[in-house]
Amino acid sequence: MKSFRRPAAVAVAALALAALPVTAEAHDGSHPFENCTEAYENGYANIQEGDEHYGEHLDRDQDGVGCDSPPADFVPAEDEGTDGTDGVAEDATGQEDTGLAATGGDSATPYIAGGGAAVLLAGGGLLVAVRRRREAR
Repeated sequence: MKSFRRPAAVAVAALALAALPVTAEAHDGSHPFENCTEAYENGYANIQEGDEHYGEHLDRDQDGVGCDSPPADFVPAEDEGTDGTDGVAEDATGQEDTGLAATGGDSATPYIAGGGAAVLLAGGGLLVAVRRRREAR
């Protein structure tokens, strides 16, 4: 029974790590963004040198403009919610778009998926260890 405790403890630890809440801290606007991904998520791109959000680490080509390559789905901060739909997307016919892509996910999704994968790997390892013990007897 002692040989079962260690794999069980590993499985419990993996479950505990997977259950930890993951929350993103909002940018308070009084300092440069940590990286361009954070800037894009907050609706900022093409951040000029001298702006409170500008940092040399955001300006890879050193041209005085940080985060100057926003992704295709980038929405500037000043454009959010100005279409009168309160953030609800509409398709070409004017009906509300209820597709999964419109609802999106959050920053916790990769951690939840990783936690699930870790639990599966721990369970698989536990099964292999138990089967080897049974075969050795």
